[in-house]
Amino acid sequence: MTALSPTRLVSRLLPRSLAVAAAGIEMRVRRMAETIRHRREAAALGGFNDRMLADIGLSRGDVIDAFAEPPWRDPTELLVRRSAERRLARRWRPRLLRRVVAAPPIVPEHDCTADHPASRAG
Repeated sequence: MTALSPTRLVSRLLPRSLAVAAAGIEMRVRRMAETIRHRREAAALGGFNDRMLADIGLSRGDVIDAFAEPPWRDPTELLVRRSAERRLARRWRPRLLRRVVAAPPIVPEHDCTADHPASRAG
């Protein structure tokens, strides 16, 4: 078995490590460009009225919260999560309410007219 000299080792590993570093940088640049594009598209939601936002499962506060995030974070991630939470809450609420068993009344049933003085006078 032959040992690799340091120059030979560097000449073999350097192209791979440069390729890995370049791929990492490329991925970050693409992600940042996508975040900027999503921010621009989500900014259009600021012009929607409250009814239009409610139709897509958002509120004005959700839009404000999304843009309060740091600039390098994608605001659409928060908007999608909030919309999905509301959708799930609407879907599960009727099922949860069906499971609730009606409790018996606290006050026993009593005929109020029999005890009323006006009903005895006649």
